Amino acid sequence: MNMLKLTAALAFAALLAGCSTMDKLASVGEQPRLTAIADPTAQAGYRPVQMPMPEPVVASYQPNSLFSTQAKGFFKDQRAHKIGDILTVMVTIDDSAKISNTTDRERSSASEASVGGVLGSIFGGNVPLADVKANGAISTGGSMTDGGSGSVNRKESLETQVAAVVVQVLPNGNLVIEGRQEVRVNFEVRELIVAGIVRPEDIHADNTIPSSKIAEARISYGGRGQITQVQQPRYGQQIADAILPF
Repeated sequence: MNMLKLTAALAFAALLAGCSTMDKLASVGEQPRLTAIADPTAQAGYRPVQMPMPEPVVASYQPNSLFSTQAKGFFKDQRAHKIGDILTVMVTIDDSAKISNTTDRERSSASEASVGGVLGSIFGGNVPLADVKANGAISTGGSMTDGGSGSVNRKESLETQVAAVVVQVLPNGNLVIEGRQEVRVNFEVRELIVAGIVRPEDIHADNTIPSSKIAEARISYGGRGQITQVQQPRYGQQIADAILPF
């Protein structure tokens, strides 16, 4: 049964590879075609976006007034201040660290005791064993040497921007933000994640905030795809590195 499943899987993989090869041969000498504009909600696998939203405000009008509570005021502060608002995080990281340590430790000890006179008085100069001498001595000695060195030379630099969404308002008024940005080029995806807590007072007038003003900041910049897979060691090597004691 397992052999039948394996054979079917291999045949299906070969069929897919053949279809891909035929598509490549059919497009030789032609420009890559652009995808037609279509309704994204009608695409297979589409899922509507669900984000934290503020409580809905019922529109109300004042007597003899043209303005409502839902109108965007010209002089109103447009900085992010409630759940669902968006602000731009200016990520700027320029860190460097250089540490070098060297340790040398050495200890030696020696002691010697002569018991020749005692043995001579006991045996009277006649030692019954050939390996034992009447004027022999007892000596001990030991030495220990330990040395170690280590160094750290690290430099990181990152400067980019990412839009984040306010996902929570804390009781003291601080805002919890989280933003994610993904960019795909060919078969590699670059992913930037920013999360943390900010004060509304630290948000600039243009609705931006530097990453240095984010408390409990979590900033991740990495990638996933073919290039990242090649750069990572194989699973066998990772397992060996985890279990081998040397």
